[in-house]
Amino acid sequence: MDLAPHRIPPEPSWRKPVGMLGLIVYLIVYALVVSVLADNLAGAPRIVETLAYLVAGLAWVLPLKPLFLWMNTGRWRTK
Repeated sequence: MDLAPHRIPPEPSWRKPVGMLGLIVYLIVYALVVSVLADNLAGAPRIVETLAYLVAGLAWVLPLKPLFLWMNTGRWRTK
């Protein structure tokens, strides 16, 4: 069976395991920072708490785009 050049599977990359370890470390640090900030919000009005948790719940995703791009392409930015 002869595989066409576009069907040859790529060689495994070391970037994906390293990126996954980085992701785990980032999430642990992020969770610790948010938990410390949440302690400071204990006496805040309910709307402030809700907005803070909404922002914290969505903000963790934004810094991960360059990491995922690097894991897949080896570049930190799109050209």
